[in-house]
Amino acid sequence: RPPELRRPVRQTNPSPCGMDQTCTDPDKAADKLHDFECACKSDPSIKKVDGPATCDKDECKGNPCGMGQTCNDPSQTVNSIGDYTCECANGVKATGAPATCETDECAANPSPCGADQSCEDPDKAANVLHDFVCTCNADASIKKVDGPATCDKDECKGNPCGMGQTCNDPSQTVNSIGDYTCECANGVKATGAPATCETDECAANPSPCGADQSCEDPDKAANVLHDFVCTCNADASIKKVDG
Repeated sequence: RPPELRRPVRQTNPSPCGMDQTCTDPDKAADKLHDFECACKSDPSIKKVDGPATCDKDECKGNPCGMGQTCNDPSQTVNSIGDYTCECANGVKATGAPATCETDECAANPSPCGADQSCEDPDKAANVLHDFVCTCNADASIKKVDGPATCDKDECKGNPCGMGQTCNDPSQTVNSIGDYTCECANGVKATGAPATCETDECAANPSPCGADQSCEDPDKAANVLHDFVCTCNADASIKKVDG
């Protein structure tokens, strides 16, 4: 009986080796069946005769998803190359490639850093969530990753209320910039700025200096109480402050 005639196996369509593998029939001239060899394109050292090789070991090795994502390869024992999944912390997934977890966390409205702080997402292209940086506008050395920084230490430092007023900052440990209060000796208060304690103490009627004396309030614009000066009309060298 004459030997069985056939075409070389590697010429069949689809290939008997499947996708992502090369097919070689080393002795096609000898007319032998089932001697073709399949080799993985991803790793030519992985081969099998007379059938597809098992190329897909564990595609998650080597961290194909990148930082901040979880890789899962459900079919490590079968030839399903490129079927691994990348999953972001927020649940977004992609198959065979890194997922797009986020573009720019600082683009959110309102800003995740809050008022009086700048926001920067340094590696938004790397698909990493919760890596944005908040920097205090008042002090650029104060920063925090993934949340507002604590910028408001003690706004009363530096005496923002000026002379003759008491400063109180009730929220030094939270971000309430501009919430300090200035209080005058007469109880008048203002928030985030010096209070208007008085305009001109000498404008009172009757004059606080009494008869036969002149009254002058030299720094009424400074909001200082009890700083007016009384001067005797008969002798200008005789003066007294606050009475």
